[in-house]
Amino acid sequence: MEQTRTKWFVIVNPVAGGGRGLDDFPQISKHLRDAHIRYEPVFTEHKFHATELTVSAVREGYRHIIVVGGDGTLHEAVNGLFIQQEVRPDQVLLAVVAVGTGNDWVRTFGISNRYQDAIAAIAAGHSFLQDVGVVSYEESHYRQHRYIANVAGAGFDAQVIRKHSHMKKKGHKSRWRYTWCLVRSYFSYKSTGTKVWVDDRLVYNDLLLSAAIGICKYNGGGMQQLPDAVADDGMLDVSLIRPIHFWHILFRFHYLFNGGIYRIRHVLQQRGSRIRIESSPEVSVEADGELLGETPLEFSVLHKAIRIVVGADFLKKNE
Repeated sequence: MEQTRTKWFVIVNPVAGGGRGLDDFPQISKHLRDAHIRYEPVFTEHKFHATELTVSAVREGYRHIIVVGGDGTLHEAVNGLFIQQEVRPDQVLLAVVAVGTGNDWVRTFGISNRYQDAIAAIAAGHSFLQDVGVVSYEESHYRQHRYIANVAGAGFDAQVIRKHSHMKKKGHKSRWRYTWCLVRSYFSYKSTGTKVWVDDRLVYNDLLLSAAIGICKYNGGGMQQLPDAVADDGMLDVSLIRPIHFWHILFRFHYLFNGGIYRIRHVLQQRGSRIRIESSPEVSVEADGELLGETPLEFSVLHKAIRIVVGADFLKKNE
């Protein structure tokens, strides 16, 4: 069998999902063994450790990597694929067993949150080449860049992530933690004068509450901010949210989850291969739930840049 010859490098984030990465790994290990998957597990010990582990794993000859964690752990592993210099990133097969709180990336690709089903997909070997976004941003007066596997958010979205990260560090584990941060941020965040260019064309010049830019459909724990995104079309989808009254969004909140976000007249849709965002004052950006730096922001896309394990149903729909 192919799985008996292949050895997977497994990056486990023990604190993902409020500690589920550690608590549930014995169960995940059993499913891996039952599926006859050979593997070498390593636990992350600090921020960006998954990036370091990915780089060293590829250097040691691994070409199959499983991330046991959430969107943040996947983000670090994807960035490790682009840092390593041994092979092209798409020559490494990347899989995810989701144990995080949001688990948004897996939703796009039909990967189950049930461990047994996710591992069955890995054993089946259904793979797909997905696009990867690149964001350039300002941090400590230096230009930095980061790779995006899922969705980035500027403005209000980044403020929510900032509050959410702060609550995580303080040990808050409520399943409503993200929703609480969302509501609190809404009443404290001020919309900012923003300019947005798509493929060198100025498409927005006004007050802006938030912007979502990405490859996949979901973020924020199941919200479809980019419902029309296609993960391998070589384009970035963009949703621009103008200032909106709380009552207006409250009665249309379901549109954020059912794919109808563009039915809210305050939300504008764009798509392109290059996005530039400037604001005054500067606003922050997050990528895959990880807080980065500030505007000005420049986004680009790498077409079919990484190979990932997907669910069988997703593959059928995209054949």
